[in-house]
Parts: sequence; structure tokens; C-alpha cells
Amino acid sequence: MNRRGHWDTVYRTKRPNDVSWYQPEPALSLAFIRRAVPDPAASIIDVGGGTSMLADRLLQAGYSDVTVLDISDAALELARTRLGETASRVRWIAGDVLSAPLPDAGFDLWHDRAVFHFLIADMERSAYVARVQHALRPNGAVVIATFAEDGPTRCSGLPVARYSADTLHAEFGRGFQLLDSAREQHVTPAGVTQSFVYCVFRRASL
Repeated sequence: MNRRGHWDTVYRTKRPNDVSWYQPEPALSLAFIRRAVPDPAASIIDVGGGTSMLADRLLQAGYSDVTVLDISDAALELARTRLGETASRVRWIAGDVLSAPLPDAGFDLWHDRAVFHFLIADMERSAYVARVQHALRPNGAVVIATFAEDGPTRCSGLPVARYSADTLHAEFGRGFQLLDSAREQHVTPAGVTQSFVYCVFRRASL
């Protein structure tokens, strides 16, 4: 099964609040975003946003330029249904982050919780960072969360990579400054605790 088929199957066979990465409140992501781009007119993309509550919370916080990208059409349809009429205030992109069309320097902030750690091949990770460099404006920010070094080795039946703040920063390179990092002990709907690491990077000006 290809990547899109895998995630469509997940979202068509499980309720949004049953998947292991479900968060009723994306508190740490939202806190980092509000610190990195306090201007409510900032352009924000949530990569792998799926059925996350982050788009809801960004709109409630006053942000007016929100994009959600996910490889799964099924996930995005669930999110749009949940938001109802408010869904029209979000730009939705169904596609793989490595190939989906994204505007050049189109975003002030790139958010990713739990996509990057699925990229276990060097070429995929390099391609991902190149997409960030393409889509993010100079001085733009990245808020990214992956499994920590003591986190799971697999998720949703797939192998994952694990990171510390330093090794995650190394993947992005010297063009990005590490501003902050934090660990989170995420408790899944099944009651399992998973260790995440969050990093905030600032892209260097050109």
C-alpha cells in the first residue's frame, strides 16, 4: 500500500479521537506558534494537520491565514466536517508534503507535529528540508515535533526515526537557528505515554 492509501485507511477505520497522536488540546504547539509569530495576520501552514484541533485553536486565537496540508483526503474531510462553516476560513491542501505544490516564500510559520519522524530515508529528509526552505519566508519560523530519543520506534505500523533537539536541528542545518525546545509526555487515547521533542527554529534571512 502506498503512503496515501495507508493514511486514508487509518482515517477511514478509526475515529479521530482513537488514533494514538490525538490531542484534545494542542497546547504546546499553540504556545510556541503564538510566541514565534504573534501577529494574527501571519501565514501559517500545519503540515500533516489531518484531524488535529490546531486549526480550530488558531482561528479562535485570531489567526486569519491558516493552511492545513495532509496526505489523506479522508482526514481533511473529517476536519472540514468538524469545523462546519468555519472550514471556509482555512486553506486545505490534500497532498504529500514532499511533492504538493506550495507557494514560494508563502508562509511565516511551518508547523509539523509527527510527520518528519516518518521520513526514515536520508533523501526524504533532505527533500523535506528543501520544501521548508522553498515555502518559508526569510526569518520565518518552524515549530516541529517528533518522537524523542526514548519515544516509540514504530507508529501506525510504520517505522519512525527518533530525535533529540540537537539531532533534529542538525537535520535542518546552519540555515536555521534553534530558538527553543521542549519535551512532552503525550498520553495516547489508549493510556500509553509517548515522549516527544519539540523544536522552534528561525530561518536565516537571505
